[in-house]
Amino acid sequence: MKLKIVKIIDRGIAGKERLWMKAIQDTEMDYYIVFDTTYISQDSISTAQQNTYWFEGKKVKSGDSIVLYTKKGTPSSKGHEDGTTTHFFYWGLDKPIWKNKGGCAVLFEVSGWVTSPYE
Repeated sequence: MKLKIVKIIDRGIAGKERLWMKAIQDTEMDYYIVFDTTYISQDSISTAQQNTYWFEGKKVKSGDSIVLYTKKGTPSSKGHEDGTTTHFFYWGLDKPIWKNKGGCAVLFEVSGWVTSPYE
């Protein structure tokens, strides 16, 4: 995994809630999917995902931050003096999804996929 989850910020606050991640190696964002689910115990999560976000193709470098807001918005990036960049993505949801500490984000790295035939 070339990304790590740092934390959920402003949990449950509409317009502010976001997932903060860091790149630990250079990577392409379209290899990553985030699921919204809940903890069923302190060390176990539910397999029932409620929302899914598949990142668009974007190159990120080691040390960059990736911020996924649950609200609507336009993807953008902001460079910093230390040479890192923060990349902003938007889930497009109408309300926050991590309202309590039992809610969690699960990050998947996808190495390949197959689709059903177009009909």
